[in-house]
Amino acid sequence: MSSTDLDAYAREHGLERVGARPPFTEYVAELWRRRAFAFTMARYKVQASMSDNRLGMGWIVLKPILNAALFGLIFGVIMPSDSRPENFIPFLVSGVFIFEYFSKSFGSGARAIIGNSSLVRSLSFPRMLLPISSVLQQVVELVPMLIVMGAILLFFGEPLTWGWLMIVPIMALMTLFNLGVALISARLTVHMRDVTQFIPLITRVLFYSSGIFYSLELVLKDDPELLRLAQLNPVHDYIALVRGYMVEGNVVSPLIWWVATGAAFVTFAIGVVYFWRAEERYGRD
Repeated sequence: MSSTDLDAYAREHGLERVGARPPFTEYVAELWRRRAFAFTMARYKVQASMSDNRLGMGWIVLKPILNAALFGLIFGVIMPSDSRPENFIPFLVSGVFIFEYFSKSFGSGARAIIGNSSLVRSLSFPRMLLPISSVLQQVVELVPMLIVMGAILLFFGEPLTWGWLMIVPIMALMTLFNLGVALISARLTVHMRDVTQFIPLITRVLFYSSGIFYSLELVLKDDPELLRLAQLNPVHDYIALVRGYMVEGNVVSPLIWWVATGAAFVTFAIGVVYFWRAEERYGRD
């Protein structure tokens, strides 16, 4: 009997190839059934990061604070510019903290499969749980970051308003976007390990092009077409939305809401399908 006949015979009797990719609906159902695995793994990673350092969870908020202080010193004191708003410190802090959430989700998502290769090779489970757990870890760490960010904004005179509650839907949209990016990068790094070398470069380019320590609206105020093009950057838009509701004096353009919402759902959908299509290749490449 030929191998083709054997394959047909196996399918006829309900036998499946080991590690074969299941249909999409079955795959999603299996993800839901095993959701506890992703939550548990995310919790253990947070606990491990706390135990590895003396300051524990303090580094989660200390790192963006130090980054904000460094950029504040360079671009607020040493190199002052007309492109920064009057409330520069709340503007800078909100940008650094929100960008930190994206960059950590991007980086950890890209390493989700290749960093757990022994787990992928030894156990049978939907591989998508790994990048999901990596983003869930960043969601857990985001909570204290937002609390500290809010405290800093209040300390520097930003009023506490009902608009601050908009941080919840904004972060929900950004989480969908981050998960989509994590899924795409997780598959890419499996096929091409060299992608990991480009991630710091991509992150750096996004950092400098997302208006973290300068206002795109002030820099491009005389070129509205270029400004609209710059506002198509979803990372900038999530930061702009947070600033628009939490930092006094910032106005949110309807275009930013449309781009932020569309990017979240489109990137998430593409990421899920793109990752699922290579399910049976994880642990073999």
